Amino acid sequence: MAASEPPQVEIVEATDMDAGQRIDNFLIKRLKGVPRSRIYKALRKGEVRVNGARKKPTYHVIVGDRIRIPPIRYSDAPGEVFIPDRLLDHIPVLYEDDFMMVVNKPAGLAVHGGTGMEFGLIEALRSLRPELGYIELVHRLDRETSGCLMLGKSRSALVALQAQLSISGAMRKHYVALMKGKLAQAESVTAPLKQIRDSGEMKRVIVDQDGQTAHTVFQIRQVFGEATLASVELLSGRMHQVRVHAAHIGHPIAGDRLYGERAFNKLMKQCGNKRLFLHAERLRLQHPETGNTQDYYAPLPKSLQNVLERL
Repeated sequence: MAASEPPQVEIVEATDMDAGQRIDNFLIKRLKGVPRSRIYKALRKGEVRVNGARKKPTYHVIVGDRIRIPPIRYSDAPGEVFIPDRLLDHIPVLYEDDFMMVVNKPAGLAVHGGTGMEFGLIEALRSLRPELGYIELVHRLDRETSGCLMLGKSRSALVALQAQLSISGAMRKHYVALMKGKLAQAESVTAPLKQIRDSGEMKRVIVDQDGQTAHTVFQIRQVFGEATLASVELLSGRMHQVRVHAAHIGHPIAGDRLYGERAFNKLMKQCGNKRLFLHAERLRLQHPETGNTQDYYAPLPKSLQNVLERL
């Protein structure tokens, strides 16, 4: 049996059907199964040529263009995690410019890959939008928390945004949470928090006088029979802060499997709640370049709205 021939360079002449497309999109459609990161690498290294010349991903194809396509396949990137293109449809961009980006992170997607997770939101953006170049997380959200998440698109922007996080009142972070029982009044919680290892594996956070300072303010938004919908402002940014402080005052968050109450979670599940009912609703900050105050808003997901309607 003759050995199969290795893939060859392909020269394609653009037709009327191709005209007007960006060259990156043209290649993505033609090279099915090849990761976007590999396609952008081919463009960057000059493996792809148009009429013998290198082109940027933003180049728009013209009828008659002779496009050199290198012999790349998905197997050319061994060990690379496959991230489906459609994932971008589930990461709405609330704001983007040359310096920063704010996205509406869906619940269930970690902000970065780690234990048991091949990839997270940051890896997805780097793979599916490699034209971004530099992109880093300014802060984090728990995997099951949805809502506003900031990313810096330059080192200077990242440093400027993170500096605001460390200055009291410079950045305002507002959440929405469904909490057990009826809050009698607004609660300002300043219990210090400390990270510990649970059974040597999972990180947990406990209230401990030797922990880091933390400040959370809970405001009543709507009271139901068995629960309270609260507006929550974080005046510090500790791991699991809202969840631990809510449990500390006896009003754990619905769907919290780590710090919550099983009976309450079961009751809320009967009302259609299938996740941690915690959503990062608003961000208010100073733009890292202009210094202007800007507000970003992520509406409550439909799945959580449905729970409130049933309550």
